[in-house]
Amino acid sequence: MSQTLFHLAFPVTDIAQTKAYYVDGLGCIPGRENRHALILNLYGHQLVAHVTKEPLIPQPTIYPRHFGLIFTQEGDWQDLLERAQQQQLFFREEIKNRFVGSPLEHRTFFLEDPFYNLMEFKYYSHPEAIFGSYEYTQIGDRA
Repeated sequence: MSQTLFHLAFPVTDIAQTKAYYVDGLGCIPGRENRHALILNLYGHQLVAHVTKEPLIPQPTIYPRHFGLIFTQEGDWQDLLERAQQQQLFFREEIKNRFVGSPLEHRTFFLEDPFYNLMEFKYYSHPEAIFGSYEYTQIGDRA
């Protein structure tokens, strides 16, 4: 395997509920599992849900903590959006078109899992904005 993969571990309180959300809802492929953790394949990247006994509370806003994917094909982004809608997943933030008409233009939506983990899914109209476009200072919805 020559491709570099992203790994993210995050807290949950129930493995069965995690599987229902991430496998049935988002379409992740389940991997190894025990009563303390579940490995998930999210578009080729490794997520690991770890059971915690600490209380999990919602963030007041989408900032600062969330994770997600940037799709390079708009159709793939659209497919996940439609899946999330069909599965009636909780949209923490509705679909947005940010920075319309600028080189930073992108489509985005936010989901919240049953454990208050926030996920953002994006598609940029101009791929160079993913890491470039240094002359602009806009990032997210904050000024």
